[in-house]
Amino acid sequence: MYDENRTPPAVTVKTVMTHGDQPGIDDSRPPPRAGWLVWLLAAAVIIAALVLAASRRDELGQAFEQLSHVNPAKAALALICQAGAMWCLAAVQRWLLLTGGLRMGMRPLLSMILASNAVAGALPGGAAFSAAWLYQQLHRRGASKALAAASLVIAGALSALGLIAVLAAGLLTAGARGPAGVLGRIGIVLVLLALLVLVLARSAAVRAWARRGWRRVQARHRRAREGTEAVNRLLVQARAIQPGFRPWLRPYAYAQFNWLLDAACLVASLWALGISVPWHGVLIAYGLTQIPGSLRLTPGGVGVVEASMAALLVVYGLNAADALAATLLYRIWSYWLLQPIGWGCWLALSVQGRREAKGE
Repeated sequence: MYDENRTPPAVTVKTVMTHGDQPGIDDSRPPPRAGWLVWLLAAAVIIAALVLAASRRDELGQAFEQLSHVNPAKAALALICQAGAMWCLAAVQRWLLLTGGLRMGMRPLLSMILASNAVAGALPGGAAFSAAWLYQQLHRRGASKALAAASLVIAGALSALGLIAVLAAGLLTAGARGPAGVLGRIGIVLVLLALLVLVLARSAAVRAWARRGWRRVQARHRRAREGTEAVNRLLVQARAIQPGFRPWLRPYAYAQFNWLLDAACLVASLWALGISVPWHGVLIAYGLTQIPGSLRLTPGGVGVVEASMAALLVVYGLNAADALAATLLYRIWSYWLLQPIGWGCWLALSVQGRREAKGE
């Protein structure tokens, strides 16, 4: 799956102080809108995808022919993996809310996650609308503004760590073949830079110089100042949710299994089509696909995810028809099937919200 399920974005909100000097969120502003440039870029990507599909119509025809011969039992396994991935996504949010003092049942929370996923997959840049909607739903059900925002941001951070782990495992299994070789060299450079930063950070003079520089940036730029304040308050909220390191292993495990089960859905889709799984490259192909998919250039990454995943599977040993068939079947479970389910949840939650507002 992309993506919008996996990496719930930070809510674009302004941090303010509420009664009692508790950190809060100013949700008076309307949710962000996708500008004309986003729509233009989405149209360009979709047109490019259609042109590419037309140039590969023979492979597409073979792929659709393969889809008519899916093994039902193995396809059911793919569906179970996708359902488990969504459950883990909701479990992360539930743990964060529970440790923040809000007890919420798994069923309503899963409905909200599915609904927000549908919203995110409906429009280019729809993740901003999705995050704003989910934030409002959590706040309406008793989460403080700070807790609702912090839970979304922290869930996104845990999900990002999970994806990094998937990519790292993919690099180890793929070796130097294909893009994994380039990424491996980039990773070594980044690790060396991180070690250099850690060494420099131990110097009191360097830390003082960095603080003075950042204060000058904040003095000149209001957005930098507001962003720093928001990050500081979210960190305070994160520590309030659960201090220490060991308790966070549980939500991290949920976030990691969310990715692994989604990747297992891809593997099960390959099995269901009778295609040999390229074990050495399947994790890196899956993980790398999530990066362009998370940009949300088109609704649900349509065209972007398919082209990226199919191309990477070809790099790691599949022929074009097999790669397209596996990608299309995986997308049925991870995107197309979840859209009507999510919009059904959205409609039910919206009706429930109106009834509660009217006091029924």
